[in-house]
Amino acid sequence: MSFYESHDPRFDRYVMFNAPLKQLATGFDWVEGPVWFGDAGCLLFSDIPNDRILRYTPGLGITTYRQPANFTNGHTRDRMGRLVSCQHGTRSVTRTEHDGRVVTLAEGWGGKRLNSPNDVIVASDGAVWFTDPHYGIGSNYEGHQAEQEIPCHVYRIDPDGTMQAMITDMMCPNGLCFSPDESLLYVADTGRMGHSDPTHIKVYDMVDGRPVNGRVFHVISPGVADGIRADSEGNIWSSARDGVHCIAPDGKLLGKILVPEIVSNLCFGGREKHVLYITATTSLYALALNRKGVQQP
Repeated sequence: MSFYESHDPRFDRYVMFNAPLKQLATGFDWVEGPVWFGDAGCLLFSDIPNDRILRYTPGLGITTYRQPANFTNGHTRDRMGRLVSCQHGTRSVTRTEHDGRVVTLAEGWGGKRLNSPNDVIVASDGAVWFTDPHYGIGSNYEGHQAEQEIPCHVYRIDPDGTMQAMITDMMCPNGLCFSPDESLLYVADTGRMGHSDPTHIKVYDMVDGRPVNGRVFHVISPGVADGIRADSEGNIWSSARDGVHCIAPDGKLLGKILVPEIVSNLCFGGREKHVLYITATTSLYALALNRKGVQQP
């Protein structure tokens, strides 16, 4: 059985028949938030229910980076190479300094606590963008069950620490990424679990640093979009129930990487940012592609 499914001839150039989908590690509970550290030659990712951040180093395998980790979910790196994380346990966004100190970037809005920051990216101007759905406070499985105090928004933290709610018309914003030139912002609205909310990826034009003209970009099927990433040609790679879907800039499905577990998130890494690292339920996977990723320092 092939590990991919082509829906457009363009996709055939992105996958290579002699590059297998590899299961790098398994036995976790729900893995999320992969981020590549090229200077360290390793990948960090979260095993949320087990309250730990793990490190995968090619050739060496899995080690523990941080435990406890405040039920960390999504990660990215800022323009200084520091780890930026979304923590369900503290309902905050944090940054790990080069000396190991963890500082809080955001934990509330309008005098109330954030819900459970989920995914995060950093723009070229240094601003931190993150989503704040309520998934992490819905039970004690991925954090601490609590009452939701504010709606679920997308926020921007400016380099000076100023925070703004930038997108307020989504049910449960989740994964997010910029196009290569940062003229577009993509955000997955995963909706409330168990409800019939619309679930789709939306795209916004970036005008003077603000997202405007939001519209539906693509609807994932089967499943829903969670983590998303862009490649150097502006294609969007999204998690889905049956694997990873590759979507052209015009919203057309180009093809799928078929994964035997529900995919939560993904990122590009490796020597030339050509390896797609995939977190999927209990396992970490990798696939070398004829593509290069963006947004990963």
